[in-house]
Amino acid sequence: MDLKKTSAPVNTITYNKNKIEQPTGNIYEAITIIAKRANQINTEIKNELVHKLEEFATTNDSLDEVFENKEQIEVSKFYEKLPKAHALAVEEWLEDRVSYKEVVK
Repeated sequence: MDLKKTSAPVNTITYNKNKIEQPTGNIYEAITIIAKRANQINTEIKNELVHKLEEFATTNDSLDEVFENKEQIEVSKFYEKLPKAHALAVEEWLEDRVSYKEVVK
């Protein structure tokens, strides 16, 4: 997932309910699928952030050597400014980039 090229909104916006439910025909199914995708996206972002921050980890825990790592601050600011996972999931859903399997009972 390329987070730099996303057009998902950072702020809360109102979506057209008909567009959300159109692929499934049921708003509840659509919301469930979007929520599951949002959880996947959130996990991906978290793992990516943890991996990047591990590069800056120091093995020395001395209070005398506390300093600001500008690169670490830049990485943290980038992830703070990203749209939330649910906004990214809704964007993917509306652009028909989420695949799902319908389970028939």
